[in-house]
Amino acid sequence: MFLMMAEVLRLGKVAEAFPGSAFWAFLDFHQSHVEWVGCSLHDMIQPSFSFLVGVALPYSIASRASKEQSTAIMWLHTFRRSLTLILLGIFLRSMHSEQTNFTFEDTLTQIGLGYPILFALGFTGERTQWGALAGILLAYGLAFALYSLPGPYFDWSETGNVANWEHNLKGFAAHWNKNTNTAWAFDRWFLNLFPRPEPFRFNGGGYSTLSFIPTLGTMILGLIAGKWLKSAPSATWLLKRLAITAAILLALALILNFTGLNPIVKRIWTPAWTLFSGGICMLFLAGFYFLVDVNQKQKFFFPLIVIGTNSIVAYVMAETIVSFIDSSFRINVSQQYDMVLGQHYQPIVRGAIILLVEWAILYWLYARKIFVRI
Repeated sequence: MFLMMAEVLRLGKVAEAFPGSAFWAFLDFHQSHVEWVGCSLHDMIQPSFSFLVGVALPYSIASRASKEQSTAIMWLHTFRRSLTLILLGIFLRSMHSEQTNFTFEDTLTQIGLGYPILFALGFTGERTQWGALAGILLAYGLAFALYSLPGPYFDWSETGNVANWEHNLKGFAAHWNKNTNTAWAFDRWFLNLFPRPEPFRFNGGGYSTLSFIPTLGTMILGLIAGKWLKSAPSATWLLKRLAITAAILLALALILNFTGLNPIVKRIWTPAWTLFSGGICMLFLAGFYFLVDVNQKQKFFFPLIVIGTNSIVAYVMAETIVSFIDSSFRINVSQQYDMVLGQHYQPIVRGAIILLVEWAILYWLYARKIFVRI
């Protein structure tokens, strides 16, 4: 959530002002999504959020069971949460549209679509969960692999892409190219079932509705890790298990990627991406667990705790009130409030002030023990 909120710093704009700086180029890369194959730190925001939904589920189920909630009540809550996430995602994507923008690639919507299945898996054993993960990734990969590649008379104008795009893959890996795959074909049917100002042809970023299926795989990895975290006999046992599992997941992903069997592409959430990002999430969890739980360094992470305890509020604020905060400062402080360090650093000054205001709102909620949950 902090990385998502920090988008307002617009480090890419600063990098443009210093074209020869490797430092600013590095920061720009890690605050941007890669064009297709690969990964930046920014690309890890959505899988981390999805992974933690799975990590939290064993605790949620245990808490509700301790209150003697019936399975029926739990399922009603699950469907309500799922629907709320889907509708909130659509609402946020419709804010600057003339009508409701029915799109389902938003982080919240993707989580909402897969959440009921994740909840059902929360009552199963670890072997079943690993089996479900393998089945999901295999089926999703086959759906792409069996889809026909563009022929010589293919109309590339329908894809928002071109045949010679530098990021297009060759050979078997071409089954996972941008907007020429089975998920793109599905959305050309599915999204046109909803009212739209004009027919849907393609998503400019290559994102798709069907990505919720492998995103569910990411949540399953989180579910497994959450069960380990909740029942770990010792810190050493947990850290070793997370590290070994992460190493296996990363190795599998890299093998799939470099052999051309399945590229690591976040935008369509390829099976290799599920494994790769899942491995990194395991390492993140291990690292933070070691620092915060084992070494008791909670005070150093207090700013992140304030954000994390109201993650939905943080998500919505990052999508809604940035312009309001900026305009309020220009009206009530100065039209040039963000120019104190000069034109080159204007995006960082503006972003830092907005980020501080957003954090202050979250701290106000935290101090009053107001936690918004879905």
